[in-house]
Amino acid sequence: MNTSMRAMTIAAAIAACMTTAAVQAESPAAKYRETVALFRHAGESAAFFHNAYAYAVFPNIGSGAFLVGGAGGKGGVFVHGVQTGEAKMAEISVGFQAGGKDFSEIIFFQDKPALDEFESGNFEFGADASVTAITANADVGAATNGTEAGVSGGEKDARTVGHYYKGMAVFTIAKGGLMGGAAVSGQKFSYKPFGGSEHGG
Repeated sequence: MNTSMRAMTIAAAIAACMTTAAVQAESPAAKYRETVALFRHAGESAAFFHNAYAYAVFPNIGSGAFLVGGAGGKGGVFVHGVQTGEAKMAEISVGFQAGGKDFSEIIFFQDKPALDEFESGNFEFGADASVTAITANADVGAATNGTEAGVSGGEKDARTVGHYYKGMAVFTIAKGGLMGGAAVSGQKFSYKPFGGSEHGG
């Protein structure tokens, strides 16, 4: 009996480890592809992939209530669809979003000067920065072929709702539903190019 129990416990432990490893095995590149697919299939942000010089994508930002503190996330910077470095969001301003839902974010850069400003180090969105919150469910990921993604509850046509401001356009998709009180004021970023040192902190 003891031997059977021990064997079952070991088997359960191995299964748990394998499950954890499988979750951890999802590479940053895979997460970027899935998140980009969501934004590509949302009418509010889709058109920007055709005219932007570059973009920074953050698959998952924050957790908990942002009303009293900060949170952050890691992302990748892509120029013409090719990743050139990594970015970190250091904090989020007070009152960013009611309810504290995790969300995905993408920042489009209209031209190289806008990207250079972001990559220079210690970049922060000012009080006048704006964001378009897409009413969609980011729990729906890319299809198995990696080219399709479902976005429910939001605009899906070719209409562009967002716009560039000071060379940048920002979009967010809350995970699990509508994001309330969206703002990007206070977001701070650092950037690390592949093969180089980190800029900012």
